[in-house]
Amino acid sequence: MHVLQDDVIAAIATPSGVGGVGIVRISGKDAIAVADRVYQNASDQQLASFETHTIHYGHCYDAQGKRIDEVLVSIMKAPRSYTAEDVVEINCHGGPVALHAVLDAVIRAGARLADPGEFTRRAFVNGRIDLTQAEAVSDIIEAKTAIGLAYSVNQLSGGLSKKYQAVDAELLHLMTFIDAAIDYPEYDIETVTGDTLRRSIDGLIVSVDALLDSAQMGKIYRNGVDTVILGEPNVGKSSLLNKLIREDKALVTDIPGTTRDVVEAYINIEGIPFHIIDTAGIRETDDVVEKLGVEKSKQMMDRAELILMMTDVSRETSEDEDTLITAFQDKPYIRIYNKIDLKDEVLTDLKPNEIALSIKTETGLDALRRQMVAMVTGNQTAKAADDVIVSNLRHVNLLRQVRENLTNALNGLSIGMSVDMVAIDLEEALENLRRITGQSLGDDIIDQIFANFCLGK
Repeated sequence: MHVLQDDVIAAIATPSGVGGVGIVRISGKDAIAVADRVYQNASDQQLASFETHTIHYGHCYDAQGKRIDEVLVSIMKAPRSYTAEDVVEINCHGGPVALHAVLDAVIRAGARLADPGEFTRRAFVNGRIDLTQAEAVSDIIEAKTAIGLAYSVNQLSGGLSKKYQAVDAELLHLMTFIDAAIDYPEYDIETVTGDTLRRSIDGLIVSVDALLDSAQMGKIYRNGVDTVILGEPNVGKSSLLNKLIREDKALVTDIPGTTRDVVEAYINIEGIPFHIIDTAGIRETDDVVEKLGVEKSKQMMDRAELILMMTDVSRETSEDEDTLITAFQDKPYIRIYNKIDLKDEVLTDLKPNEIALSIKTETGLDALRRQMVAMVTGNQTAKAADDVIVSNLRHVNLLRQVRENLTNALNGLSIGMSVDMVAIDLEEALENLRRITGQSLGDDIIDQIFANFCLGK
């Protein structure tokens, strides 16, 4: 990534393809001057003469003075902009030819093509947002459900940052208290510090644990749940996928072994994104292609976070099915007894993770959806959209380090370690906490984070 300078950056900020409107975004100290070189309106007024946060009609021209497109230009002057720099957005027609022609004209007028995530990185470096808010931008773009979006929007608004700042402030207070005890021993502050430190560190551990406890749900809402449908051929796996996603994505026939490869789709159940994976029926076969599909099914089983194990109740349970269940019983799974419409007797004495189902009549389908949610949430109810959850693995790893530092400090106090030694663990806790928000983080890590952003953001 380029070293941040006062140069002007530009990129297409809308998705590739054809659309009604496309946006070329420009940011930097001279962004308005660059835009002025490609823009002209009927009154021949320069963009620099207009007020901030205004929109103006006109046309864009290339270096040879040829008209490119009819446009609306938005002006947002520093610091009241996304990057806290001067920002200009050229709204043109959304065809790729027009968009790239406008972008090319802007670059020829003095801008350079932005790196991935560079607009958001400038917002971070310029102090408009911290690193947790910057990461929320990416989460908003990639949100898979409305609930996941709500949590990400809350994080962008600073909800999670406030939680980190509260822990930061308490840690800083403790370290200041310790410094006073060391620098002014004649006031006998150390005796008070020991009791106060224990209570305060205990409270900080509780706060950190609360954030870590939210991480499991955060991971679910952010990444979804890899859910693999397993079973022998012709038990209804592909039919179940089609019913869950409400479309005929998987090919369904009465011929065993029809599914030769995995078929994947995302579904939203009560705000939780489930990544449903239909697999080839697992059985012994001499068919080379089907055998490859069976091997891939076993690989999917290894990566699954939830398994839907299907059995056809209209036929006897085979040894292969019992063997298959043994192979994954350490993972969360739901045993599905399908085709109950073909049996006269009603299935009774089902275990909590067992469902009687008829895909044909859709009997038990709603119960299956509820059970899927219960299995991955542990029956926890979803938090309010304005609550805070940790959804980023980087945050989780650093929070675990913060907790370890705090625990070490507490253990040091319990064995009579001097407060100046305890302060070392607290300083490490503060350092790790500030790595989350970006207050203490190397450029290499920051580069890596923003490299995963899309162009134009």
